[in-house]
Amino acid sequence: MTALRPEQDGAGGFEEAVGRLDDPLSDPLPGQHPSPWFRAEGAAPEPPRRVEPEPEWYDPEGYAQDWYAGGAAAPQEPVRPSPAETPVIPVTHVAPVRDDETVALRTADTRRTADPEPRSEPGAPAVTGGRAERRRAAKRGGGRHAEPARTAGTRTGTSGEGKPLSRVEARRAARAAKPSAGVIASRAIGEVFISIGVLMLLFVTYQLWWSNIRAHNLAGSARHHLEDDWASGKGKPGTFEPGQGFAILYIPKLDVVVPIAEGISKTKVLDKGMVGHYGKDSIPTAMPDAKKGNFALAGHRNTHGEPFRYINRLQPGDPIVVETQDTYYVYKMSSILPQTPPSNTSVINPVPAGSGFTKAGRYITLTTCTPEFTSTYRMIVWGKMVEERPRSKGKPDALVE
Repeated sequence: MTALRPEQDGAGGFEEAVGRLDDPLSDPLPGQHPSPWFRAEGAAPEPPRRVEPEPEWYDPEGYAQDWYAGGAAAPQEPVRPSPAETPVIPVTHVAPVRDDETVALRTADTRRTADPEPRSEPGAPAVTGGRAERRRAAKRGGGRHAEPARTAGTRTGTSGEGKPLSRVEARRAARAAKPSAGVIASRAIGEVFISIGVLMLLFVTYQLWWSNIRAHNLAGSARHHLEDDWASGKGKPGTFEPGQGFAILYIPKLDVVVPIAEGISKTKVLDKGMVGHYGKDSIPTAMPDAKKGNFALAGHRNTHGEPFRYINRLQPGDPIVVETQDTYYVYKMSSILPQTPPSNTSVINPVPAGSGFTKAGRYITLTTCTPEFTSTYRMIVWGKMVEERPRSKGKPDALVE
């Protein structure tokens, strides 16, 4: 191998060889030697290369040449600014950045450093330098789709800038995260009100829906039991014990069929869906078979079967029928008192006050609460007996129709 003698190639060859060293794309292909001065042993020396000067980009003479045919006027020469008017652009030296991956020298990427907007993900630091530096920055940031840094007070225990919180700051953040006494008290009060509301809703549901279903079942069972006793010969007319059923009330217009029991006890009679007779445990009134007197009954208007819910719809002449073991007693509605105090017991006298009756007779009185869903006042309905029919002759016309 011959020694490297760059002076043999002349000054131009030496400058060209040095210029190629700055170009990373001038690496030799496989099988080629990296040195431009390498020559095989015994090969003839190459002639010196002549480096032609590069032409200027602008030729004043060529521009002044007449390029227009037909004698057209040549364009005027552009006005060049004077040296005093030409702005001077300072040239700053950019230090080359060393790339650890390829161990090569490269010029800094001025476009990336001059870019006012960072190209990395939000929350990540600005990345400058070579490709290896960008890769390391991407690894530190968690990749291209890395999650943004959490704010202070999160479970990571770091501040909004990604720095770990001190012990004092962590305690303050923990205290701030705990609800205050006012918040705890308001939550407790809210839960109490919600519980009360749920209980009230359940109570209303029981009163308006379930109590009626239960009362209808109890009243229906009492009626069937009473009819079975009549069929078997039991339960002869006479004195009845409180809560004992002895008759059945029919109001055809209202589609009411309900058993009548002795007494007006709320738990033993009325709440079971039955109608109660004012007997010896309250204000005694006459029985239906009495030759003279007032047969007075009481019943719920709302809840617990509500047998007297719509007695305000009765009109004079509407039939009211009472069935006993041997007889049907048919009454005709005569008058109504929409409202009266509960203390007015004169409405169930033998000759009831306010009914329009002036002398003793065979009457029936229905009493219930008013207005609806309250027990502030009492509503009174009166009727007068018009027919007494033995059961052996069949049902009266009022029940057949």
